[in-house]
Amino acid sequence: MSEVKVKTKSKKTGLYWGLGIALFAVALLIFCQFYFVDSLSPNDTFIKGTTINGIDVSGMTRNQAENIVSYSLLSTRADIKLTLTYDDEKWVFSGNDFEVTNEVEPVLTEVLKIGHEGNFIKRYKDTNKIKKDGLAVSVSYKTVLGGIEEKIEEIAAQIEQPGVPPHVIFDPSADVMFSLSEGKSAIVVDRSKLYSMIDEALETNKEVSIEIPVIEIPFEVNEEEILSAITLRSSFSTNYAYSSKARKNNVARALTAFNGQVLMPGQEMSFNTITGSRTAENGYQQANVILNGAYVKGTGGGVCQASTTLYNALVLADVEILEANHHSLPASYVPLSFDAMVSEGYSDLVFRNSLQAPIYIKTYYDDENVYAEIYGQPFEEGKTIRTRAEFIKVLPHSGDKIIQDTKGEYSSQVIYKGEYYRVRYPREGYESKGYVQYLQNGELVEEKEIRHDYYWPQEGLIVEGTEELGEGMTLPENDVEFIPPQKVTTTTTETVRAKIEKQRPTEYNP
Repeated sequence: MSEVKVKTKSKKTGLYWGLGIALFAVALLIFCQFYFVDSLSPNDTFIKGTTINGIDVSGMTRNQAENIVSYSLLSTRADIKLTLTYDDEKWVFSGNDFEVTNEVEPVLTEVLKIGHEGNFIKRYKDTNKIKKDGLAVSVSYKTVLGGIEEKIEEIAAQIEQPGVPPHVIFDPSADVMFSLSEGKSAIVVDRSKLYSMIDEALETNKEVSIEIPVIEIPFEVNEEEILSAITLRSSFSTNYAYSSKARKNNVARALTAFNGQVLMPGQEMSFNTITGSRTAENGYQQANVILNGAYVKGTGGGVCQASTTLYNALVLADVEILEANHHSLPASYVPLSFDAMVSEGYSDLVFRNSLQAPIYIKTYYDDENVYAEIYGQPFEEGKTIRTRAEFIKVLPHSGDKIIQDTKGEYSSQVIYKGEYYRVRYPREGYESKGYVQYLQNGELVEEKEIRHDYYWPQEGLIVEGTEELGEGMTLPENDVEFIPPQKVTTTTTETVRAKIEKQRPTEYNP
């Protein structure tokens, strides 16, 4: 008879199974305990150990806690005296200065969630932690001091200051002409910190004084970058070496009025406004001025050389010219169409800063020359500017005109008919144009016409006496030569052109 073998489990395997079942049973028991304890425990009351503003609210519902906490806060409201200070200013408030409000409920709602949110393990941990360590919550006095935010904002408006960025200081007489001021930091009330200070102080004392905390926000600037963005855009000079002392005084005085002037973007400037009236009281002296095509004595003679010097510097700096006028006679110190005649109430030099940054004007003089320099933002790399004057033609004069001295204005020179005295010589006139040329790396890329002028010819003037000669009287020899109307030929034009261009170069590139 064959042997039958029966396979049985080992004792070791059975032990593992038994231990696993036991552990599962224990885990299930713990789960059930946590689950049922949590499900049966109320979740609308505060966990034991919870305090709000020092009031124990353990086991209370939200409404119960709200009533007690609100009553406690409101009951102390009338006793509050809040003093806020900043420097020498002081603002004092009592509790009655605030509106009655109660915004405790949202705070309590959030506190009530602690120990009642999340899975049962989290709730179990939170509950045990509160029971062990306690949960102390503070409700801000902002919740009962209604309108405190508005009062703080009113105070902040008195305290807060916008920052003042460092600005360029321009001193044309200094070795370093451009520097930066220190600027001024912005002042902002630290509202978050202020509210925290108010809450902390009122927790222990109902009469408190608090220095309002502020935040200073300094301007951060790159001084080197700002100052390197200011460069010499142009310079121009004219010669007055052979002028009289009085005329030199007038030219220098007028031009000095612009030394140190700063013109902001979009700002306009008038020569007549800056220099003021050309009077003896303002330091101007008698010197030759051009009046009706003739040189006569006048206070402030020579001022037009100052305006012309400045005008050319402005043109070379590519500053917008709003008004500029030529003389009745060509000026000897600049090319045709590049003079700028000024006369109070009649003619002005007006310009506007059309650039994106300020322009700075420096003027100075020596015994032989007067100078004007314009500083501002650099030109684009490789860009330069120059001017060109174009002589077009001669405008012929009409010769001499003879008038009788009926008013006796020239009685010291002529008395009798046939006696003549020359008041002025006839002068030919000129038509000319002025251009600004823009170059890139030395190559002309654009030429713009900025002036088209007519220096009108001037008629010669001779006066004759009016009295009849007495019997036996003879006139002295007359040395006044009568000049007929001018006839302009091609040769005349070319001769004049060569003369003018030799005396006044037509192209400048300072």
